[in-house]
Amino acid sequence: MADPQVLCLGEVLFDKLADQPGLPLDQVKSWTDYPGGAPANVACALVKLGTPAAFVGCVGSDQTGDTLVELLETIGVDLRGLQRHPTAPTRAVFVTRTEGGDRHFAGFGKYPTSEFADAFLSADTLPAELFTHAQFLVMGTLELAYPETAEAVRRSLDLAEQHSLQVLMDVNWRPMFWDAPDTAPEIIRGLLDRVQYLKLSAEEADWLFESRNPGAIAAQLPQARGVLITDGERGCTYSIAGHMGAVPAFPVDVEDTTGAGDAFLAGFLHQLCQQGETLFQTPEQTRECITYASAVGALTTMRAGAIAAQPDPREVEAFLYMHSLEEV
Repeated sequence: MADPQVLCLGEVLFDKLADQPGLPLDQVKSWTDYPGGAPANVACALVKLGTPAAFVGCVGSDQTGDTLVELLETIGVDLRGLQRHPTAPTRAVFVTRTEGGDRHFAGFGKYPTSEFADAFLSADTLPAELFTHAQFLVMGTLELAYPETAEAVRRSLDLAEQHSLQVLMDVNWRPMFWDAPDTAPEIIRGLLDRVQYLKLSAEEADWLFESRNPGAIAAQLPQARGVLITDGERGCTYSIAGHMGAVPAFPVDVEDTTGAGDAFLAGFLHQLCQQGETLFQTPEQTRECITYASAVGALTTMRAGAIAAQPDPREVEAFLYMHSLEEV
């Protein structure tokens, strides 16, 4: 297996997706389990696109954890950074859906958020050798809610700095993962000076910066090379290497939006790993990169499940070609 170019740190879990769209949690009659978790989604999507990636996180020593590990192994994700907790369960999240496919996180069932295995990632056993040849460390912010895993995040940032990895943070704000959500903004802002690329949803940009202007946000982060703001069917705005722009969302028949932002992020990183930052020499090149990422995200919405729906490179290229014909 090739050395991973991207290390994805965080959670892998099962999204328990409501089978009856449009119903509230207490009226849903059945659920279908889909593997997910934002960092695991990104790792899987990268491997499917052709960029070697590793997952760094902790799952339980249970059947659920075994199933997820087997899936990641089958896809080809490097699991040298995977830890197994002896007693804490692997996380599952209940997800309701609107008729239009938008998802809403609806809780964890009988367990408090801090009792799942991903809350116990150990900093002491992180494999430093993974960082030797990688280019990027990708992390969310959910792990910052739990003291032990937050320490592992900080240790990973130290290793990334030591080995000259670039850091991409996907804010991925989910208040239900935090026992004390009000503490989150200060904790997240405390790490932003160690981040080269920042991805936010439009709502997260409002929440963390009181602005949806990627240029204005980039101005607050002088060390950052790029800020990406995704806004569902309204597309993406960005400020990268001084180039600002907006790419509209592709018009597709949406079945499930779960994992679309993660797929977008994988498409962005895949291009960056292939071509490096020469990719952003001109406004046109920068826009092409975001368009590719948007195509990966759009294709993921057309089938159910965050990982199962992810496209391969041929699907992405065919999709972009068909849409280029439509524009002629």
